[in-house]
Amino acid sequence: MDDGRTRHAAIASRRLRLVRMVLVSGVLSRLLFMPALLLGQVQLTPGAVTNTLTFHIDRQRTGWSPNETVLTPASVSGPGFGPVWDSPQFDTVNIGTDYGPHMYASPLYVDDVLMSGGAYAGRHFEVVFAATGNGFVYAVNASDTITGAPLVPAGTILWRTRLGTPSPGPDGGVPLGVLSTPTIDLTAVPPRIYVTADTTEGGRSWKILALDLTSGSVISGWPLSIDDSTLGPINQNGPTTFQSPGAIAQRGGLNLSADGRLLYVPFGAYRDGGAGWMVAVDTTTPRVASAFAGAPSGTRAFANAGMWGSGGPAIDVAGNVYDTTGNGPNDTRNAPGYWGESLLVWKPGAPLRLGGTYTPWNYCQMDDADTDLGGDSPVVLPDLDPSTTSTPHLVAFGSKQGTAYLVDRDRLPGRLDERQNCNLTDPTVDGSLLGPSPQPPFGTVAPLDVFGPYSEVYTHTDYARARTTPAYFRGPDGTNYVFYSGATKQCETCRQPIPPGLARLQVVLSPGAPAHLSIDAVTASALSLFSPGSPVVTSNGSSDPIV
Repeated sequence: MDDGRTRHAAIASRRLRLVRMVLVSGVLSRLLFMPALLLGQVQLTPGAVTNTLTFHIDRQRTGWSPNETVLTPASVSGPGFGPVWDSPQFDTVNIGTDYGPHMYASPLYVDDVLMSGGAYAGRHFEVVFAATGNGFVYAVNASDTITGAPLVPAGTILWRTRLGTPSPGPDGGVPLGVLSTPTIDLTAVPPRIYVTADTTEGGRSWKILALDLTSGSVISGWPLSIDDSTLGPINQNGPTTFQSPGAIAQRGGLNLSADGRLLYVPFGAYRDGGAGWMVAVDTTTPRVASAFAGAPSGTRAFANAGMWGSGGPAIDVAGNVYDTTGNGPNDTRNAPGYWGESLLVWKPGAPLRLGGTYTPWNYCQMDDADTDLGGDSPVVLPDLDPSTTSTPHLVAFGSKQGTAYLVDRDRLPGRLDERQNCNLTDPTVDGSLLGPSPQPPFGTVAPLDVFGPYSEVYTHTDYARARTTPAYFRGPDGTNYVFYSGATKQCETCRQPIPPGLARLQVVLSPGAPAHLSIDAVTASALSLFSPGSPVVTSNGSSDPIV
């Protein structure tokens, strides 16, 4: 895992700013209009306005909002597209020095919230929910409220909740209040937002909280503290020490099972200071139900399969949970239970049980160079027509190497006990779905090289080619696409990016044959992205898509 000197895939802002007409999709940051990547149109019946309750739109992390009726290529490229409102500046904190507010968590959106407390009790609002590293969660009015009296202007803070005193830390030089994107459950009573924070009250620890969506109050039974005493007895891949809060990071977005009973919370470690963890929380009790360490590394304070990518875990319609991991030490390799540089899939429910794995052919080189697979979180693609391919159930992700991977969810190629032996020379044995075209770094088939130049050494910190979650889109003719953002480099040892920074990958299908990825288009502009965030696609069905 990268250290705190470089912060990736994050928004760092002091206040919320809504860009004109972005309200429908709940996307709050200024959008990039990239005409080179626009697709054709088809007549589909648009769906209703949807809420954005979790990172990247949905549990699968597709990043596709298909119900956008206002944002179009014409509207976002015209003079009417711009800022509409700003919220007041969010709260500063003093923990030995003053820290201004920063948002690393993505904002979330709910179209209709009936407030139950405070000055706005009894009134309905369209609400944006935001959380900061200073340990505050905010409900912000997303549009001028004309029902009832008096008028409440857009940008008004409807409630704010202080989660506690945030801990100082190495993550970009800001406090470690909230780093990850929360998740919302509208079916619970009361409806709630789940959030994590590293706070000092009652002893420093990472804490998981549930807040009443309608008032901001902490729901009874919460928070839950996460530390070695709570995780050790329920760890399904131990023994492993959950290191001190100063070493452990909770960056990955939270995710929730479809029935709302299990909340999934991933952890990594700063400066290669400990093993990664997936934690499952029973929201009905509430209690920490299960945990799975990335390695049975005992008390060893060294990187071992950190789950730190900003996207966090993805969940498929069957309830299987997917996440990618970071590097491990070079003296474990294929030792049992060591899952660095891997895609891990857990079966539904608790306790957490491995249902499948995938580890790239060159994981040993990736371990040595800190080339985290876990820097890029997975996206579960919607099911494909089985008449078009022998692999209709897919998961896609990348790595800091700038490589894109496509894996068959029905036939996960890895073992359940250990990684395969090291391979230093032959990418053709990789277990992901490989295309027929030779990849330039090797002159033979291999996982798709997207953001180059390829390197087995210069892939960490600012050398990284990608640290994002891809986004999915289905075109008007049924073609499936994956959008992948990253940073092409001028040379193997260069930090400075050059174009392209966004690629459209096609999921190539053929009846009776496995799917594979190919590069279909890249940005045709001079825009360079140093360390881009994850792309999101908005569209009206398959019409007017924008990345």
